[in-house]
Amino acid sequence: MLNYFLTVVREESISKAAAVLHITQPTLSRQLAQLEEAVGVTLFHRGTRKITLTSEGILLRRRAQEILELVDITERELAEQEELIEGKISIGCGELASVGILSELFDTFSKKYPGVNYDLFTANADQIRDRMDNGLTDIGLLLEPVDMDKYDFIRLDMKESWVVLMRPDDPLARKEYVTAADLSGLPIIMVRRPNVQSELASWFGDYFKDLHILFTSNLSTNGAVMVYRGLGYSLVVEGSLPFLDKEKICYRPLFPELTATSVLAWKRGQPFGPAAAKFIEHIKCFLSMSKT
Repeated sequence: MLNYFLTVVREESISKAAAVLHITQPTLSRQLAQLEEAVGVTLFHRGTRKITLTSEGILLRRRAQEILELVDITERELAEQEELIEGKISIGCGELASVGILSELFDTFSKKYPGVNYDLFTANADQIRDRMDNGLTDIGLLLEPVDMDKYDFIRLDMKESWVVLMRPDDPLARKEYVTAADLSGLPIIMVRRPNVQSELASWFGDYFKDLHILFTSNLSTNGAVMVYRGLGYSLVVEGSLPFLDKEKICYRPLFPELTATSVLAWKRGQPFGPAAAKFIEHIKCFLSMSKT
């Protein structure tokens, strides 16, 4: 009824207002009469050419606009309540520089959906992919190369650079970079993933057959402990070392440079909970905007 009243006020005519509201003029007149009866005052001066408001009508117009605005706000808030997202999202990730992008996604998503929390599982890409296949992990941040036939994914622009970890007092620490020849015959801590080993084998070329691989390790932090004890040289991506204590461990880049990319991936056709589904939408939107 308040909407009818405000339409008549705006059009200054019952016939014009009835046309706008798609009702008959008699019906609208009855609605206005009922409104005046309900509030107990006269709201309109009914002239021959147009309708004007009484002082009481002016007051009701102001209040009616406020009421309808409040109704609109309340309806939006109720709609947002229906979109209330809570729950846990399981994320698998390696020790990578691109975890920084993941942290931005968490930050922006949490501001929209504060009821969501996260389970971070840190491992290599093969282990994370196995968990995704078994429905234990929703989304994975994976270092390439990795078989993506069963997954939807977005490749990140950030490059992951391979480096060699060593003690600061090691002779190789005096060099600007490290070559395959420099590492030939030295004890090496190699990554566990076969696909990545193949990439490193290509980089080493003919020197690969002479490598002394003392350890394989799936986490660079554990490899760094072995390096600190003087047990070997660890091949890792630079982004896995954001808080490295350079008085205990240092690193040098490989030459020629060896880089890799990473992807954010999720199982194709997998049914996700509301929180994970929203987070995947957020990933697509956030990364699309960051490229513009």
